Amino acid sequence: MPHRSPAHRARRHPRRSPTGARLRVGAAAAVAIGTVLVVASPAGAADLVIGTLGGPDVLTWWKAAVLGVVEGITEYLPVSSTGHLLVTSRLLDLPSEEGSAGLEAVNTYAIAIQFGAILAVLGLFWRRFVEMLQGLVGRNADGRQLLRTLVIAFLPSALLGVAFDRAIEDALFGPWPIVVAWVAGGLVILALERTGWIPDRGVDAEVGHHRLAAITTRQALVIGLAQCAALWPGTSRSLATIVGALLVGVAMPAAVEFSFLLGFATLSAATGYKLVTDGGNLVDQFGLVDPLVGALFALVSAVLAIRWLITYLERHDLAIFAWYRFAVAGVAVALLGTSVI
Repeated sequence: MPHRSPAHRARRHPRRSPTGARLRVGAAAAVAIGTVLVVASPAGAADLVIGTLGGPDVLTWWKAAVLGVVEGITEYLPVSSTGHLLVTSRLLDLPSEEGSAGLEAVNTYAIAIQFGAILAVLGLFWRRFVEMLQGLVGRNADGRQLLRTLVIAFLPSALLGVAFDRAIEDALFGPWPIVVAWVAGGLVILALERTGWIPDRGVDAEVGHHRLAAITTRQALVIGLAQCAALWPGTSRSLATIVGALLVGVAMPAAVEFSFLLGFATLSAATGYKLVTDGGNLVDQFGLVDPLVGALFALVSAVLAIRWLITYLERHDLAIFAWYRFAVAGVAVALLGTSVI
């Protein structure tokens, strides 16, 4: 399924001063470190932003690492990785103007680092993949049912994305639509939590914990339709699928795990397509080392984010992510208003 990168079709912006460049570097470091702190504050995170900065429009190893951390942490949290990557890439002064040198390579890189997030799900939930493979050959009924529902949930956004990708990019991709999506997503979370539309986790958590196979075809289709909302950049695929699952009666643990597995399918399709079509350009521009650095940081940070989210949602609701979305939208507005990005 086509996937939009943070630099794609960004608006032209004026030449920035050295002072503005320093502000962007500092803000980019703050974004990366701040998102790390949301999850686990691993020791040594500050090392990501130490070293030779290099010139503008250059994907150095440390910029690759920063983008990898941002991608890994935000991909599976209900906060929108696309929005965070767009803001961060602009703060790092990476190519964002139509026709600028290196733009296509950066676009491809923004998709390629998802490979780290994909491996995180594969590693953490490998037993589920074994079950699905067994189901494929008729040896595991639960695995076959899970595979069936994941395919059903994957198809709506894949088909819609293929059909309307260009129109969505033209109309919605940019910092202001992302800010709107951040705020709208936060309001949806608070509205659903406070009106009781999202079921209480205390009663049903254990019922659904090991019952992914109990997700029906109808429920999977609703979750897949909900994922279509994430075609609006800034909405968050994770938010759409978790909320969609909760609204059709799936317990929180099963909803979160199903969202991870569905994300694996969606990201694999987008990453595979982009690497096949533009992977050569990526290697020509940046070689292999820097992209692999970004993917490695994405892998580690995604593992931390997934583990934290599972533990957090066992005892808490989604409200914290609503307030976070409001906060990051406010930061983005301030950066846009001061022409930092």
